[in-house]
Amino acid sequence: MGLSIVILAAGQGTRMRSSLPKVLQPLAGRPLLGHVIDCARALGAGDVCVVHGFGGEAVRAAFGGAGLRWALQAEQLGTGHAVMQAMPGTDDANRVLILFGDVPLMRPSTLEQLLQITGEDDLGVLTVDMDDPTGYGRIVRENGDVVRNVEQKDASAAEQAIREINTGVMLAPAGRMKGWLDRLGNDNAQGEYYLTDVIAMAVADGVRVHGVKAPNQEDVMGINDKKQLAEAERALQRRLVDELMAEGVGFADPARVDIRGRLTCGRDVYIDVNAVFEGDVTLGDGVRIESNNLIRDSRLGSGTVVHSNCHIEGSTTGSECEVGPFARLRPGAELADNVKVGNFVEIKKSRVADGSKVNHLTYIGDCDIGTGVNVGAGTITCNYDGANKHRTVIGDGAFIGSGTMLVAPVNIGKGSTIGAGSTITKPVGDDELALERSKQVSIKGWKRPVKKGS
Repeated sequence: MGLSIVILAAGQGTRMRSSLPKVLQPLAGRPLLGHVIDCARALGAGDVCVVHGFGGEAVRAAFGGAGLRWALQAEQLGTGHAVMQAMPGTDDANRVLILFGDVPLMRPSTLEQLLQITGEDDLGVLTVDMDDPTGYGRIVRENGDVVRNVEQKDASAAEQAIREINTGVMLAPAGRMKGWLDRLGNDNAQGEYYLTDVIAMAVADGVRVHGVKAPNQEDVMGINDKKQLAEAERALQRRLVDELMAEGVGFADPARVDIRGRLTCGRDVYIDVNAVFEGDVTLGDGVRIESNNLIRDSRLGSGTVVHSNCHIEGSTTGSECEVGPFARLRPGAELADNVKVGNFVEIKKSRVADGSKVNHLTYIGDCDIGTGVNVGAGTITCNYDGANKHRTVIGDGAFIGSGTMLVAPVNIGKGSTIGAGSTITKPVGDDELALERSKQVSIKGWKRPVKKGS
């Protein structure tokens, strides 16, 4: 029997107080809905339908290439009404699993348990025990099976003492679900069609209703406002860091790290406080990340050390490199092995070969640096002429003196030396010394200007 998954994502989320649709609010660097879609995909469903409404164009645009089926809920008339919009395109022979676009921490393992326990002709309901179930519908069981969902206002004293509540996640044969939805009414104060009413219909039809408990409240928490969004962020970060620690990654303080994407680590990696990882980041064996670093879409080779307060994006390093403190590697920075990039150095779209050093207060852009090169403090590759970018090539073993301007396009030969304070506009041959300075003028008795009235 196939599986269809329907994700309800039509709500506006007014409590977010945001022009962004609720399901597009960011969690660990990705929209809430993206986490739910990933969970659905992990179950191997051949059919995933997203029911959209408020901000539907933005929602569809965010996931346009995800191979999803879309259903519009033009009016928000309750959860039952939302599911109705998805059912015409759902195969009667499938089972249908109902998920929510604002419940992003659901684990595939929990849903797999729901799929395994619920018979193909039965109804499955995901429940959870709440520390304080006030305001939630209670799950009433007889002989272990669910017999009804009773709302707080309708619950007896004994029923109000029940801590097991309905999360809204539901699994049913699609054909049966369509029949139950056709029978739903909206004779209530809100005039809405409630999916929870399906439970009573199933029991009345003699269908067994399985209640499967989620392992904790955190996994099924819904996001309705920015406070809950922040709580979910910390919960997800704890989960991600716990998984990495189980793989042997060391953290100075697990509560002070943010992973907003995918972080892959080798053996003996250590991460200090306030490190932020975005996009796809890979850290090789023995990498050490000191405090206050942001690393985005980059790959760092084994033994590399990133000192404090660096910004690394779209870059790669070889093994045993040293970066920072206060360094910036911009997209296209490629460091080979044993390269040192020091404080207040910026490198963009450049290759630095084995053993070269760029230690202080330097900008390297659109440049190829050979092996064993030393670039002195205050060096700038002048790569932009106001209209186009040009490359600088520095040969193996060159020594670039401090305060040098290399005006691209220009080639610096192997083993050459550039005297400090030079502005180089012409090629320098191998093993040459190049100096380019204006004549020094000294004026005796010169007086500095002073402020008027002093």
